[in-house]
Amino acid sequence: MSAKALDLFQAYSEGKLPMEGGYIVSSFFDTTSTYARYEIVAFSSVKNIYLTEEGLTFQTDGNKLYILVEPANYARKYIEPFRRDTQHVVPQRFSEMDVIITKNQSKVFISKKPIISYSSFTVLKPTGMNFALIFFNLPEIKETLSFFFTQTLNKEADVPTIDAKKATKKIIEGIESFSIW
Repeated sequence: MSAKALDLFQAYSEGKLPMEGGYIVSSFFDTTSTYARYEIVAFSSVKNIYLTEEGLTFQTDGNKLYILVEPANYARKYIEPFRRDTQHVVPQRFSEMDVIITKNQSKVFISKKPIISYSSFTVLKPTGMNFALIFFNLPEIKETLSFFFTQTLNKEADVPTIDAKKATKKIIEGIESFSIW
């Protein structure tokens, strides 16, 4: 059985990145709370990939979807996501995101529509407990991503399981609207 996902930077160093396309999931966790940001980028037909000081740059178009998990006690919840500091920023407004209020009163924000990144995009090198994974575009990709997001939202971002499943359903709907394929 071949791998469904690999660490992005390890796959790059081993020459295992799929030039025909895939899905990259990056996470950014707050070290002092359960605040979490996720970025999903779907890409196809890569012209070139190169390593920079910031991360990996892909020369191709990409579709991006953002997920933001905000704990109930987040002090700056009134600030639009695109206006937040570097650790908490998502390049979207509240009106551009669906929201799920969970049983523990945290909020999960999910992009209503994908953002298109034309010609290139860069995936930042993860630090601390953050990660960047490449998911291969296999026939069962939706099931793989569903399992992954239900688990990580629950275990890493403290979203109750039932709400993690609701959020995952919205995430998969967003992925299904990607125009990259």
